[in-house]
Amino acid sequence: MPYVPVPKDLTTVKTKVAFNLTKRQLICFGLAAAVAVPTYFLTRGALGTTGAVMTLVIAALPFFFLAMYEKDGQPAEKILRNYIRSRFLTPRVRPYKTNNMYSAIMNQIKLDKEVKIIAEAEYKHKTKTKEKAHNISE
Repeated sequence: MPYVPVPKDLTTVKTKVAFNLTKRQLICFGLAAAVAVPTYFLTRGALGTTGAVMTLVIAALPFFFLAMYEKDGQPAEKILRNYIRSRFLTPRVRPYKTNNMYSAIMNQIKLDKEVKIIAEAEYKHKTKTKEKAHNISE
């Protein structure tokens, strides 16, 4: 009886398209070939065969890395994007800020008291001026 291993976590299973490679790997390998082959033919005359092969390998390595590297279910470009965002685009020191409801309530009470004091003073001033005007008119 043949034995077929079945993974316990089926979310890690990737669909293979051709040559037992995923669509992502096929695209990256195609891009590597599209960059590396012209690099070889353009540098073969100036650098010789060995130098041209070394430049071919150096030109193709980033694409191979993007095709094959994956950590915690994330491909290399997502990891690189997250690293750049956290390292360079966001501030290094994030100040701790809270929304203190108690202090907001205390500030509102303080403002209400000030408004009440101003309103009472204005009311007293108006009543005094009315009394003076009434006394003068008599």
